[in-house]
Amino acid sequence: MSAPARCPALLVAAPASGQGKTTVTAALARLYTRKGLKVRVFKCGPDFLDPHWHQLASGAPVHQLDLWMTGEADCTQRLHAAAQEADLLLIEGVMGLFDGDPSAADLAQRFGVPVLAVVDASAMAGTFGALAFGLQHYRPGLPWAGVLANRVGSVRHADMLRSGLRAPEDWLGALMRVTASADAGAARSAGALLPERHLGLVAAHELSDSQQRLDAAADALEATPLGQMTAQELQRWAVDFPAPVHLPAVPALLAGRTVAVARDAAFCFIYDANIRLLEQMGARVVFFSPLQDTALPACDAVWLPGGYPELHTAQIAANTGMQASLRAHVAAGKALWAECGGMMALMESITLADGSTAPLWGLLPGHVTLHKRLAALGPQQVDVAGYTLRGHTFHYSTSDSSAPVVARTARPGEAPAPAAGEALYRQGSLHASYFHAWFPSSPEAAAHLLGGVPA
Repeated sequence: MSAPARCPALLVAAPASGQGKTTVTAALARLYTRKGLKVRVFKCGPDFLDPHWHQLASGAPVHQLDLWMTGEADCTQRLHAAAQEADLLLIEGVMGLFDGDPSAADLAQRFGVPVLAVVDASAMAGTFGALAFGLQHYRPGLPWAGVLANRVGSVRHADMLRSGLRAPEDWLGALMRVTASADAGAARSAGALLPERHLGLVAAHELSDSQQRLDAAADALEATPLGQMTAQELQRWAVDFPAPVHLPAVPALLAGRTVAVARDAAFCFIYDANIRLLEQMGARVVFFSPLQDTALPACDAVWLPGGYPELHTAQIAANTGMQASLRAHVAAGKALWAECGGMMALMESITLADGSTAPLWGLLPGHVTLHKRLAALGPQQVDVAGYTLRGHTFHYSTSDSSAPVVARTARPGEAPAPAAGEALYRQGSLHASYFHAWFPSSPEAAAHLLGGVPA
């Protein structure tokens, strides 16, 4: 077994969602990449959108870390590999520091990664110190780096926040709040970096000024004690990441097969690790755009990932060439795996949030209804051909379909139950579900969905 890999690392966490974790993580990655450091970024928990920003900021692929979904062995391998080549590792937490099971704090404690707490201090003063103290000491032995105040109103406000800390060395700086009177440049400071929509952040590749937004956030962070640290000073947060134990070889279950993966503005929720696993199983991966292309590329299997089909219903319905190509693919008995937004696009119609109804491709019987509130959220697992595939669910719509249900997802540690979890539909060679799959959790199950393993 190889030796541990040593590298400075921070887990960027917060007391709750919406405090600015993604902004600070992306700004840190951009700032230290600009300084010439090799930065590698990870996202704690299932997330498709934040990694777009972190990849743009760092110039390197971003992977997920989750002690349940991806597993401790996978986390160990990815962190050790990144630490061998990087000057700084950043891990963006999920929700609040102690929220979820496993939580971001669990990950920090398992690998000894110091926690950088980002706190929205816009409506507090002395309580900032109490909150920082509580985050640091709530769980004994939690590795700790310090606290960064976000959305601060003024220099005087920052001084009040800093004076409330029990340990002055915990202060890593303040990012100022953007005011309504700010000019266009200031409006792109750290406080207004990332626009949102109903499923979360707008992906970086959808904005023409994404790089400028990142640079503005990095500029704001550079004025803080955290942003002014040298590579040598970052060594105070160096972590020895253990070498992974020997991992079994990935079976070549898709050898000689071509898998066509949808990737465009409507279908963009793709784990990079899923693509890598398909290739490790021997597949040739090709990408196509269901919005722009009028036919599938030559392939043996199709994966329609999640995304935003509800924002592109007119284009989806108008692309009758792609609709016919997908029908022909399934009629030929070729595998099609559709998850969440991919499944929605295969239904007959959708009722949008404004009450209007739009047609879809109609490969699956049924109707989708979009809601203004979350319909489901959380980790899930499902049995596929006798193998357990892990992943998660996160959607604002519900569906009503008469397609045959061959399995249902369940929460970790629970057994599947009728009418609970997410349905896994199967109609011929087509499998579909709201469930977002983490393929590396079971290469056999993933290969089965893509026609590589006999039923």
